[in-house]
Amino acid sequence: MASGKEIRNKIKSVESTRKITKAMEMVAASKMRKAQDRMRAARPYSEKIRRVAGNLSHALTEYSHPFLEPREEVKAIGLIAVTSDKGLCGGLNTNLLRLTLGRMKEWDAQGKKIKVTAIGNKGLGFMMRAGADVVSHLVGLGDTPRLEKLVGPIKVQIDAYINGEIDILYVAYTRFINTMKQEPVIEQLLPLSGGLVGAREHVHWDYIYEPDTKSVIDDLLLRYIEAITYQSVAENLASEQSARMVAMKSASDNAKNVIGELRLAYNKARQAAITKELSEIVSGAAAV
Repeated sequence: MASGKEIRNKIKSVESTRKITKAMEMVAASKMRKAQDRMRAARPYSEKIRRVAGNLSHALTEYSHPFLEPREEVKAIGLIAVTSDKGLCGGLNTNLLRLTLGRMKEWDAQGKKIKVTAIGNKGLGFMMRAGADVVSHLVGLGDTPRLEKLVGPIKVQIDAYINGEIDILYVAYTRFINTMKQEPVIEQLLPLSGGLVGAREHVHWDYIYEPDTKSVIDDLLLRYIEAITYQSVAENLASEQSARMVAMKSASDNAKNVIGELRLAYNKARQAAITKELSEIVSGAAAV
């Protein structure tokens, strides 16, 4: 059994750790509310533009944008992986990267090339270690996503799609369900499909464009890419703060249990030492 001094040092160490995890839990809870508000505020716009873009793929128009034309053969794939910059958020990044790696192995087995854009330090580090072809990246995004920061890395993938270097583009992120549940997903970003949420394939839409078809569709599809990418990052940030709050709360509770066990062990060790001293005193008195 460890000595009383060693147990006291362990108790102090665990108590210090618990103070840190408790503080991180409170910080994450505060950031979580802001991240959830930001994410929920962006959802209606992203869902609406996704629906309009999906309907646009079935619109009756003489102008066909490259984003609306599916490729006959998919030889190369683009992937935007959205992760967090920091850790200590449970299995958030692990679950997403496990799903992404499984899909990448499937594509690689089919002989398809993969170009990756990593948003978040954790995803960038993982893709570099995995030997993926990282064509662009963004780290240090902070607690508030900025669209102007996202445009650069995403444009690399868009240009690759327009130039024919990739034939399909996916985005992988963690979708926020609730505080206790976050779901890793991989969604197709390009080419646009009528199978998008809210689109109806059996309806052939007829729009009136002002000032002209090309200007409206070009701007709309660019806004679509920006809105979906921003929403993916906002969803991931809300999921990150929720997962971190839950993880830190679990760590604080575990530390509290460990402290209780250590104090029990300390009391037992202290009682054993006192009993031993009394036995020695009694034995000495009896010998005299």
